[in-house]
Amino acid sequence: MDINLKADKAEFIELLRSTGREGVDDLIEYLDEGKNHFFTAPASVNHHLNHDGGLLRHSLNVCHAALKLREMVLAERPELESQLSRASVIIASLLHDICKADIYKPAIKKKKDPNGLWVDVESYNVDYRNFPMGHGEKSAIMALWGGLDITQEELLAIRWHMTAWDLPFQSVEAGKCLNTARDEHPLCSLVQLADGIAANLFEYEDNDLI
Repeated sequence: MDINLKADKAEFIELLRSTGREGVDDLIEYLDEGKNHFFTAPASVNHHLNHDGGLLRHSLNVCHAALKLREMVLAERPELESQLSRASVIIASLLHDICKADIYKPAIKKKKDPNGLWVDVESYNVDYRNFPMGHGEKSAIMALWGGLDITQEELLAIRWHMTAWDLPFQSVEAGKCLNTARDEHPLCSLVQLADGIAANLFEYEDNDLI
């Protein structure tokens, strides 16, 4: 998947600003500051979009999928429009993984080439020491720290976007919270689905990379 950092960053900012939400510019500045590397970070180390700019591209892919899913859902269930506003879909989908902005550190790793020889390749190590708060919950907190005026529904969609993948290490209570959030707030299900579509289908070609 081709990455154009400049174009992707411009689209990300344009989409966020299109929501008209207070604090958008403060959040953009926060994501772009020294300790965060949101706009250049990979989306993963061993799976999808594991290269510079991958996290930004993944966030856009999730947003594109979420907006298309929103159209499909509202065509069948127009009464859900107030719970699936375009602004909320954009905010929750674009910000669901901002927790990754400060965890990837460039590294050189070994990989076998087509001839079976070990060669050095550019990769990343993962370092959670800056703010070891978890995944979805960290993204939600960072959105607040960044100064965005964000709704409860958007926070819940960001917090629970990992669904069951985030639960094996948590309590029964966490599972009940997830189920309640999903039952009461359609935005949660929409972002969960969009994340899976982006990572497993839009970005499928990148899943074999180091």
